[in-house]
Amino acid sequence: MTKVITYGTYDLLHYGHVRLLERAKALGDYLIVGVTAEDFDRSRGKINVSQSLMERIEAVRATGIADEIIVEEYEGQKIDDIRRYDVDIFTVGSDWVGKFDYLNEYCKVVYLDRTEGISSTQQRNEKCAIKLGLVGESNVVNKFAREAEYVNGIELSGVCAQDDKFLSEQVKNLDRVTQDYKELLEKTDAVYIISHPSKHYEQIKLALENGKHVLCESPVALEKQQCRELYALAKEKKLILCDALKTAYSMAYFRLLLQAKTGCIGKIICVEATCTSLSEKIEENEQEFDFSWNSFCSWAPTAMLPVFHLLGTNYKKRNIVTKLLNEEKHYDLFTKIDFVYDDAVASIKVGKGVKSEGELIISGTKGYIYVPAPWWKTDYYEIRYENAENNTRHFYQLDGEGIRYELVTFVKAIESGNIKSNMYMDEEISLAISKLVEEFENDIDITKI
Repeated sequence: MTKVITYGTYDLLHYGHVRLLERAKALGDYLIVGVTAEDFDRSRGKINVSQSLMERIEAVRATGIADEIIVEEYEGQKIDDIRRYDVDIFTVGSDWVGKFDYLNEYCKVVYLDRTEGISSTQQRNEKCAIKLGLVGESNVVNKFAREAEYVNGIELSGVCAQDDKFLSEQVKNLDRVTQDYKELLEKTDAVYIISHPSKHYEQIKLALENGKHVLCESPVALEKQQCRELYALAKEKKLILCDALKTAYSMAYFRLLLQAKTGCIGKIICVEATCTSLSEKIEENEQEFDFSWNSFCSWAPTAMLPVFHLLGTNYKKRNIVTKLLNEEKHYDLFTKIDFVYDDAVASIKVGKGVKSEGELIISGTKGYIYVPAPWWKTDYYEIRYENAENNTRHFYQLDGEGIRYELVTFVKAIESGNIKSNMYMDEEISLAISKLVEEFENDIDITKI
């Protein structure tokens, strides 16, 4: 018996896939098909796969061509599989010519010509075709423009900025920069907003009223009621409104949440998160200092993220202590928030004028999870125990600081039309963030030092 093995993502299975599988089967008597897992796809840069692993496996199974289906989960697995299954022939599409020649040491390698004129990438592009507009005066706009190029189905339709001094030459050269927000809305399907938080409510509301999906940097609004109103409007219009906290979309962060919730460190008793950065002009010379985003709006939403994800938003009480640089503009150099829950506590520190170690520590009754600085760009974390021999380390690739994954989630939510399809950020957390921002901005039970 001649055994043949091949691998693929098989996203949106099409005629080209089927023809390739048929020709692979014709090379021998028994065909093994490896379907790549989501994590491995991410490590190879394929971050916008439309279907889940189980959907793709079932699609391959339904062809009736494969004699056996396995899951590809790690680099180097092909060699292991060839040995384990006593494979005679490895085959893959001709667009990989030369890539797998090293496998000739273990079996025969055959590259098959692909069916011209059809691909999953083409299908995704045709299916999505979402025109995305960028709004705001921040160098993050440049990052989004750059990262959008890696996500199939997104077309950058323009940028709205009142001041283009932060925009890169790449963005300026798009020849689609305008100061007129309504003009941008006319040529978009969706917008990403990173304007000053005071503008979020009006800009999101106008976008939703004009039938546009919205991805907005946190806080969504400076008042809880405004935030609630915007989510209600999105539901009424059957549109997607996503909170753009990119940390929430990183695979490492998501996985550490899942592991923490399984009880691997016991009952969670304390969550501590620190997010700080220093401005180039942080001296007391206030006339030179840029008061655009204060420390609270810049960092508190990110720092609150693991607290609310792990302990929930129903805390019993909270205590906010802040050090203001400019009271009139409500610009804080540093702010500390302590939360008290029924059976747990949490503490966050944020600042744009005070520097501290930007780590995340989740303490439990059996052990703790440690994420080194800068934890909000999570690609690695450790689970530590009293007996260090039991410690484990976890690594996950992070591309584009999480922006790519955030955009993919946004696109999938729009495609599905499911306003609850975002598993990374939900309305409850956005509302809790807006509530605390509102209390901070209005000096409600705030201690100033």
